[in-house]
Amino acid sequence: MHALPTPPDPASVAVLYNSASADSKALAEFYAKARNIPADHLVGLELPDAEEISRKDFDDKLRSRLIREYDRREWWTRGLGPQGNLTPTVSKIRILVCMRGVPSRIIGTGPALPPPPGKQPFADTTQAAVDSELALLGIEGLQVEGFLTNPYFKQEKTAAEARLPMTLVGRIDGPTKEICAQMIKDAVEVEQTGLWGMSVIDLSQKYPESQEGDPAMEKIAKAHRDAGIPVMVDRFPDTLPVNYPLGETALYFGWYDWNVNGPFTNPNFKFKKGAVAVHLHSFSATQLRDATKNWAAPLLAKGAAATLGNVYEPYLALTHNFDIFNARLMAGYTLVEAAYMSVPVLSWQNVVLGDPLYRPFLHLDGSGEKTETDRDYRAIRLAAMRWKEDPKQMEAMLREAADRLKSGVLLEYIGLSLAARKEDEAAAAEFRKAKLYYTIKPDRLRMDMHLAAMERERGKKDEAIKLLRGARTLNADIPESLAAASWLTILDPPPPPPAQPQPPKK
Repeated sequence: MHALPTPPDPASVAVLYNSASADSKALAEFYAKARNIPADHLVGLELPDAEEISRKDFDDKLRSRLIREYDRREWWTRGLGPQGNLTPTVSKIRILVCMRGVPSRIIGTGPALPPPPGKQPFADTTQAAVDSELALLGIEGLQVEGFLTNPYFKQEKTAAEARLPMTLVGRIDGPTKEICAQMIKDAVEVEQTGLWGMSVIDLSQKYPESQEGDPAMEKIAKAHRDAGIPVMVDRFPDTLPVNYPLGETALYFGWYDWNVNGPFTNPNFKFKKGAVAVHLHSFSATQLRDATKNWAAPLLAKGAAATLGNVYEPYLALTHNFDIFNARLMAGYTLVEAAYMSVPVLSWQNVVLGDPLYRPFLHLDGSGEKTETDRDYRAIRLAAMRWKEDPKQMEAMLREAADRLKSGVLLEYIGLSLAARKEDEAAAAEFRKAKLYYTIKPDRLRMDMHLAAMERERGKKDEAIKLLRGARTLNADIPESLAAASWLTILDPPPPPPAQPQPPKK
């Protein structure tokens, strides 16, 4: 294991809240205390109590006033930059945290459709995420239209080491102030134990030319698999079916539907504490208050501690590169560093939601406080490190431990690993045995779904239908049975209703 990156100094963090909102101020104070941020690093500005803000109000009530606060508090020194414009040359503040109550998006002109001849459709766009604009705070004379290049993109240095004339701006925001407080608490607590659980990757198979989509997701799946994280990959064109019985999900990467669906509409589903969950969609964070619409708000409402999103149409090539984001998180960088290292542009539509200082993979080496709920996932990780070059030996040792502990988790992991190597018969045996060790119906149903998925991928539709019918019948009394029913509708659609007889023509 490489040495972990140095965490940001709390003295390099400022917190922005809406002074017109008691909740916003209370959250700012709660967060500053949780992260030991100096009390005099809180900035309250009176702002509109809305998610959107006009460009004029952003400039007059937010940006210009924040610049005055930086000047007054002597948080930076500004001078002429390489382009001859006023820019920060030294800055004490490297990370800015916007609290719920600070508007998240700037109203403006959207992309031109159709685009003018010879121009990109987004060239004259003035819509933007507040946070992405604030990343360039203090640099004067920048264009408002379109986007600007992010100098931190693909870096592998902390914000302090990179010393760039920009600010990493994160946001603690969501449907309710209680959810925001929970995001803070979960991040701090999980840093004591590390983030342990399953990874769920939901491919799209709809845009084969896009490197930001399925290829990036496949890289994430491999990275998790190599690290000894149990990985479930859905390779069917539709997103996971309604109420799919996910297990203890700590990581989720998916795309490409407009509104939350599938497992995340299941009333029984909750992410593992501290989970990182992101869904790639153009308007995933276009609003953050309604837990039933788009993706960012619903994922946070289901217990995720962190997510990424877009407030307006960003265009696929200008979104976060999920594979880079995942790699930087796994390397031990903070949430906000990983997010900005993975996005190619600034002054655009991208946001990162969650405690910006959160480091979910601090204990990927097996260190940290141990809890009973993490036991099996830790065992897998330690086995992956010990027998990295000998997967068969690793699986034999985990199989022995699974029998001793009666662990469905360990056997499911082995089954998923075998399935990834296309050893379908061996994988099926592990899933069937895991089903005996799991004690609750949703987990057992998930084993049937794994078996059905393998039959689908092998083109054995009749076998998959038989499995799903049995699973639907056995689990008719739980909401998750809808997942089996959904796949059956795809594989064995009901016949169309009989045509209505038409009256004879006169």
